[in-house]
Amino acid sequence: MKSLVIAEKPSVGRDIARVLGCSSGGNGFLEGRDYVVTWALGHLVELSDPESYGEQWKTWKMETLPMLPEKLEIQVIPKTRKQYQTVKSQMCRKDVNTIIIATDAGREGELVARWIIQKSGVRKPLKRLWISSVTDRAIRQGFDHLKDAKEYEKLYEAAVARAEADWLVGLNATRALTVKHNAQLACGRVQTPTLAIIAQREAQIRSFEPKTYYHLIFRADGIFWNWKSKENSACTFSEKTIRQIQEKVTNSTGTITEIRKKLHKTYAPQLYDLTSLQQHANQLFGFSAKQTLDYMQRLYERHKAVTYPRTDSRYLTEDIVETLPDRIRACRVGSYSRICSQLLKAPVKGNRSFVDDKKVSDHHAIIPTEQGIRLSDLEYGERRIYELVISRFLAVLLPPCEYEQTEILVSCKGELFTAKGTSIRKPGWQEIRQIQKESGVLSDEPAPEDAYDDSNDLNTGANSPVQENLPEFVKGQDILFTEGNIRTGQTKPPLPFTEATLLAAMENPASYMDSQDQSLKKTLGETGGLGTVATRADIIEKLFGSFMIEKRDKYIHLTSKGRQILELAPAGLTSPELTAQWEQQLADISKGRARKKDFEARIRNYTVEIVQDIAASSKTYRHDNLTRKKCPSCGKLMLEVNHKNGRMLVCQDRACGYRKTLARITNARCPQCHKKMELSGEGENQRFTCVCGYREKLSAFEKRKKESGGGVSKKDMSKYMHKIKKEADAPLNHAFADAFAKLNL
Repeated sequence: MKSLVIAEKPSVGRDIARVLGCSSGGNGFLEGRDYVVTWALGHLVELSDPESYGEQWKTWKMETLPMLPEKLEIQVIPKTRKQYQTVKSQMCRKDVNTIIIATDAGREGELVARWIIQKSGVRKPLKRLWISSVTDRAIRQGFDHLKDAKEYEKLYEAAVARAEADWLVGLNATRALTVKHNAQLACGRVQTPTLAIIAQREAQIRSFEPKTYYHLIFRADGIFWNWKSKENSACTFSEKTIRQIQEKVTNSTGTITEIRKKLHKTYAPQLYDLTSLQQHANQLFGFSAKQTLDYMQRLYERHKAVTYPRTDSRYLTEDIVETLPDRIRACRVGSYSRICSQLLKAPVKGNRSFVDDKKVSDHHAIIPTEQGIRLSDLEYGERRIYELVISRFLAVLLPPCEYEQTEILVSCKGELFTAKGTSIRKPGWQEIRQIQKESGVLSDEPAPEDAYDDSNDLNTGANSPVQENLPEFVKGQDILFTEGNIRTGQTKPPLPFTEATLLAAMENPASYMDSQDQSLKKTLGETGGLGTVATRADIIEKLFGSFMIEKRDKYIHLTSKGRQILELAPAGLTSPELTAQWEQQLADISKGRARKKDFEARIRNYTVEIVQDIAASSKTYRHDNLTRKKCPSCGKLMLEVNHKNGRMLVCQDRACGYRKTLARITNARCPQCHKKMELSGEGENQRFTCVCGYREKLSAFEKRKKESGGGVSKKDMSKYMHKIKKEADAPLNHAFADAFAKLNL
């Protein structure tokens, strides 16, 4: 008899098959002496469409809402039906007596496999493969320690509860809004609160009133001396005060009253989880959250170079420590080979700063695998992400950076001035940052962990520049202040969100809650914020795809549609607290502390409430991006929308679905201001334009670049235009595309 292994994706399935010696087989499976390996394509089964429950929900009408089937059914996804039949046929084989679930080790991975098994009706003993990487070694170890699938029954229940709750709330709210306002509107328990966070940030920016501040710096004895107030601040909002101090101190002699020297240690930033990696990659390279996740998936599945990417932990478990030397050897590539050799000269140990079983839930932090790789085999984005993972992994294994900080205090005419300096004693993990600077990955910006702190306080003394290696001074020494310089600045509002800072806000949204209930904020922190580490990138992409947000330069802004959704959606759906409560309850279900049926009853009651709220609302929706251009397919007026990388015309009738690209931001740089230019037009009339006013035909651009020996080749431009067409044909609202396609406005 044989065991059937069900993987989540073909690439993982083939890796498992190779390790298990399964080399023969047919389309969609591989077979060996003891195992048959098959795979899903992500989800093969989903919750059934509302239309499948009867005639009453085949048309979108307010009087048929809310949709509350007595029991939610599942259906095979039409596009992947062929692979579902392949998996089912393998499960039904008489020579297969055990099914091994080998989908991704997490809540959604559990759902992928269990729904396939449930839909097929097969009843055979189940085992669970639970691994965090897909290297040969990890696969072998996982099969040596297979778990009983019963241990994950509660996790499956939580996954079903999440899916059913999103179906009930999301589809009912979307239908109600769409029918009520005769427009393509959608809302949900995660994406709508995300819009609310962006709206709150925009309101903070609009209401912000800048204030001018002043600080005074003297240069004496070759270094800078910074004035400090009695409150220990380097700044003041009073111009009169700072000028009086400048006048009083100029050409006066001060005395060194104190010299403070202190040894400090700084430790490496924590290992990456997915969200922190997405934030850092966006900050350094401009990668979107989705791009970073895609690169990580390829590094995990195709190259076997990193561990499971969809993790929310930044710690390792004790059993990983013994594998660290092999992982270091695998990292001996490029600029990091010297550091790796240095680490391997002594026994490699873990410590509590990055090894803690109690702080790891389903998966440990992202680290390299033991399987080496040639950097030349990686695409640009894959290499950048892989090097980030390597750098963070090696950094935590290096000793802390040790440095001496010196602060010299001078009293002059009753005023206090200070000079600060540092000198490195042992670079420790900062060697990694030096390698990154030399390779151009980092500039002299703050450490990554500080990059997402967009607080706007006037720092007490933090504005004083820190100087390298101050000269030697002695207490009581005189300092002559001959000329001072007053520097001014203005307090700044918080910046609009980038994808990096939006991810951070979604992960820690407590500060965006209206409620001051500390228990709710605690719950929100414990549940990991809005969405999950695995879904946040898709949520942001859906908001772009449904034209609720747009990008200007690197910053994210609400569109008119996004702002109106917040006005029209029920208040509960715009709050992060709802998601926090849901995730906490789902966690309780997965751990056996709560019952799925109780959660479902609350969700059904809530669904009734939100439909009633929308139906009773007197608010209206207005298209303010309606053009006079008619859709060539249905004749209705079209909407002009800004998507993530340009502009397009979209038919207002979602059932029609026609769209046309108007312009797209390219990588071609303006010869005047060097900003990225926009490409618009068709055929011979294609033209580059820049915000500075520069215009140039595509043909002239190609000729100019050819003559200069650079630029874009015809092959590259052909690929680029194919990409535009492909994106133009993609669905607008990924989550609700099929549902909207059946709506006849």
